[in-house]
Amino acid sequence: MNIQSLKPARGSKFPKKRLGRGIGSGVGKTSGKGHKGQNARSGGGVRLGFEGGQMPLIRKLPRRGFTNADFKKSYSIVNVEDLNKFEDGSVVDAKTLLENGVLSKVESYGVKVLGRGELTKSLTVRASKFSNSAKEKIVKAKGTPEEV
Repeated sequence: MNIQSLKPARGSKFPKKRLGRGIGSGVGKTSGKGHKGQNARSGGGVRLGFEGGQMPLIRKLPRRGFTNADFKKSYSIVNVEDLNKFEDGSVVDAKTLLENGVLSKVESYGVKVLGRGELTKSLTVRASKFSNSAKEKIVKAKGTPEEV
């Protein structure tokens, strides 16, 4: 099978509806828009949530609850398996992670190391936070996790 031999499923493609091409086309004259009114005009129609001037439902409902979005702490995430990129005995911090392409940017609260995968190298890892499993794996590989 080649890409040039692929075809859409039978009945899944329809010819484009040509509007305003005479009475015999089925969509002539008013082109399926009916007679006059807001929706018959060019650029006509109403915005999302508009209810014809009636008080919209979204404005009637009370705003309830609390969101912690403004106070959320965001960390750049690195897994233990990503640290195998570095040489034995090296010091790994946010700067070296950026330079080696492990991270594209460092979030406002720094780097958090998570425990997915295995670590085979002995490294000194400096990060803002570590998960318990990440700490265990770094220590098991004879490395040292340092919180900065």
